[in-house]
Amino acid sequence: MPQQIKVPWIIKYRPKKLEDVINQEDAKSKILEWLKKWPSVTKKALLLYGPPGCGKTSLVEAIANDLGFELLEMNASDFRRKEDIERIAVRASTVQSLFASGKKKLILLDEVDGVANKEDVGGLEAIELLIKVTKVPVIMTANNPWDQKLRALRDLAEFVQFKKLEKRDLMKLMQRICNAENLLCEAEALEYIIMRAEGDARAAINDLQAVGEGFGEVTLERAKLLLRPRDKEKDPFETLKSLFSSRYAWQARNVLSQSQLDYEQLKLWLEENIPYQYTDIEDIFRAYEALSKADIYLSRIVKSGDWDLLAYATDLMSAGVALAAINNPRDKDKWTKYSFPQRISMMAKFKEARSIREDLASILAKHLHISTSTAKSDVLPILKAIFVSNPEYAAKIALGLGLSEKMIEMLAGPNKQLVLNYYKRFEGLLKKKAVEALAEAKALKQELKKEKPEGEKGKKEAKDILSFTKK
Repeated sequence: MPQQIKVPWIIKYRPKKLEDVINQEDAKSKILEWLKKWPSVTKKALLLYGPPGCGKTSLVEAIANDLGFELLEMNASDFRRKEDIERIAVRASTVQSLFASGKKKLILLDEVDGVANKEDVGGLEAIELLIKVTKVPVIMTANNPWDQKLRALRDLAEFVQFKKLEKRDLMKLMQRICNAENLLCEAEALEYIIMRAEGDARAAINDLQAVGEGFGEVTLERAKLLLRPRDKEKDPFETLKSLFSSRYAWQARNVLSQSQLDYEQLKLWLEENIPYQYTDIEDIFRAYEALSKADIYLSRIVKSGDWDLLAYATDLMSAGVALAAINNPRDKDKWTKYSFPQRISMMAKFKEARSIREDLASILAKHLHISTSTAKSDVLPILKAIFVSNPEYAAKIALGLGLSEKMIEMLAGPNKQLVLNYYKRFEGLLKKKAVEALAEAKALKQELKKEKPEGEKGKKEAKDILSFTKK
């Protein structure tokens, strides 16, 4: 008798329909609305983000089943190189399916934050290309969308947040599985499993299977005996929530050791969000004072190379900030909507501006036979004055130097559109003159071809007379 294959419960009880996905009502409505509007959408891709096990992938698969999409799914364990993404996803986004004729397509790129910069060379660039050329909806998922390497993808995709699953939602799911598997489940055991899972449905189902399969019952004693501690990294929002709610210094230190953020990133997130969490002015002052002292220690590490100072810096930015709420300690437990650090966004914008400035200085240096530093210090200010005061003349300069639209925007500022209008007009005139000159050259060439045989005939007659005279 053949042995029955055991199916993992996370596969067996994965949602097949949209109504089977627990919670995440906001995410459901946003994704459905975006798919209905496609292709008349502002951004051609969605980025679903949230903690592990909250239903990001399951929701997309359920929507594909309900709405009749042909789903092409790529995850972190396969097809992460540039060649694979271009060969499979980019081709699928632009070519009609051979086997599912007439079916709408949907591309799912799971765990894009798992694409590594070094091992998966060109993977992120290929995903960017896919989003730009796609003719079908593209949905991506990520646990940590704030990773620096995903900055370009954040600009191309619309965000959809998935919330951490509540205890009551997980309890309903656990009880449904227990009934389907004919398991006797103690309420205390299920609460223990859910507490360990920390909102991760996948982890909770795996633990339930480990404790209950083969025994016919799930008890608290067996759960504590069989289940081992689980290491789990906290995303930036979970990190801030856990840190601000810490009552003791050791709790705050542990938060930093379990976070996806390093100390430099945590410093920026705290700098942005302290005023949102704390309301008392003295508490805010104490938190920022601890953070500023941590920043001093970090700068001294850079200057001196003394990494022993890092312990002081991390204590100040974790325990120092967490224990600053003295006047109004209730602020520690209030719900707060945390914001992405504006300094990181500004740094990204300034980086692009610096790159444009360097390219512009290189063009000027090449044409004027000067150094790029001289071009930046002496020529650029004059050029900016011309672009602001005389758009018509500025357009002629831009056309002569071959400046890009970004360079013109940097130089002209609010006059950008005026300069561009002149630029396009002059460019059209140049093209027209070039076409006319080309036509004249072609006509002249035709005339020369006609005159050539008559000249050759005259030469032949003169040659015959000369030979007759010699004779």
